[in-house]
Amino acid sequence: MTQSEVDYSDVQGLVRFGYKLMTEASYVLLRVRDVAAARSWLRSAAVTSAVAMNPPPSSAMQVAFTADGLKALDVSASVVGGFSAEFLAGITEENRSRRLGDVGSNAPSRWGWGYSANVPHLLVMFFSVPGQLQAFIQASTGNVWKEAFQELRWLDTADLNGLEPFGFPDGISQPQIDWTRERDVTSAQIDYSNIAALGEFLLGYPNEYNKYTDRPVIDANSVSAALLPAEDAPDKKDVGRNGTYLVLRQLSQDVRGFWQFIYRQAGGNAAEVEQLAAALVGRTRAGDPLVPLREQAIPGVGPDQIRQNQFTFDKDPSGRRCPFGAHIRRGNPRNTDYPGRPDDLITRLITMLGFGPKGFRDDLTSAVRFHRILRRGREYGPELSPSDALAPAPPDDPERGLHFICLNANILRQFEFLQNAWIANTKFSALTGESDPLLGNREPIPPFPAAADFNRQEDGGLRRRVSGLPQFITVRGAAYFFLPGLRALRYFAGAGNT
Repeated sequence: MTQSEVDYSDVQGLVRFGYKLMTEASYVLLRVRDVAAARSWLRSAAVTSAVAMNPPPSSAMQVAFTADGLKALDVSASVVGGFSAEFLAGITEENRSRRLGDVGSNAPSRWGWGYSANVPHLLVMFFSVPGQLQAFIQASTGNVWKEAFQELRWLDTADLNGLEPFGFPDGISQPQIDWTRERDVTSAQIDYSNIAALGEFLLGYPNEYNKYTDRPVIDANSVSAALLPAEDAPDKKDVGRNGTYLVLRQLSQDVRGFWQFIYRQAGGNAAEVEQLAAALVGRTRAGDPLVPLREQAIPGVGPDQIRQNQFTFDKDPSGRRCPFGAHIRRGNPRNTDYPGRPDDLITRLITMLGFGPKGFRDDLTSAVRFHRILRRGREYGPELSPSDALAPAPPDDPERGLHFICLNANILRQFEFLQNAWIANTKFSALTGESDPLLGNREPIPPFPAAADFNRQEDGGLRRRVSGLPQFITVRGAAYFFLPGLRALRYFAGAGNT
């Protein structure tokens, strides 16, 4: 098959850039009111591509669809049916909710959007440099927009200068996409790398298994003529190519509850407050890791990222420096195909079977390269410092949180695996009785009690346990979207694709 270069003009810019310099952003969840008007607006929408510009644009717009949204646009059932089962079923499917921890206070029935009649059809994202957002939104919408869509909800964002609401740096550890397609995924990964195959984030390209993820591939005809061909089926047209799945979860963060709990556990000792908070997160509030940096460079970690990202957990096998259950250690274990870095075939086989020299903790944690996600979220709500968070909440205390957004080509293997096996799992890395200290749901799952503990390894083999951990984050809404390539977007908007 022919390996082609990426056509950046067909990729939505959020995938490549993230738009961090555009510090103002607002997202709107829409339902289709009039199909013809919706198609008309989509055909003329100035959706921003991933083409690099100098100077960069001052604003950007991105568009994504739920499965219900594609159906509402009368996209052919045979095309829609080619998308993944997770995307088609949606995030609120009952068994999926249980696996993701969306139970109890996180249950979809309690959400403000994303459930039942409040499932959106489209997500339109607006970004701009300071002072231009409202004018950009007004110029991008108008009479056709009003005729086409029902505005379900606007999700505003905040600029907290690179911090998430708890006060820790956000988005500082991201995989580097192999845009030039030079990565060899056919050989085992002995050393940790931060470079990920293009097909992990864009459909239509080989992933870390050197396979093409399933997506709609259709016959070539006059309607599909503008679509790019499928690399693995050149006589077909690839609807999914240059698109990706977008997971959106509105996460309300109890900032006061977080710092007040830590303050009580530390007995008011300021140094212990910082140490416990860092242990829960896995980083200091300056963003520094709790483990030593590696002397050797890590592929995909640039010179400006060394202080915060040139590390693995190999130098902390007991979890004494960074607890096994810390948020960043769960979210990215920074491991490889073969824990312990074996350099001969027999040792690799022994390690692969779970009898490696470093014990079974690492062997039970799947290789991270198959489960990376690209995070593109934004905070919302005003800043609240740790010291101010110790005061009682006023009656009109605004909600704070994160509009979590991740991009991945395989929802099941990437986002859902990470959320279920690493974040929500009470058995992660041989732990018991605890889930992620930030994102974990404390609801008991019979016959097991609530996972409300957090353990820190001390010198001498002793553990220091924090019990009664509250739930600090609550889901307010969520949905699975498809962020299409620009050609596919026009195809969805074109009359006659039914």
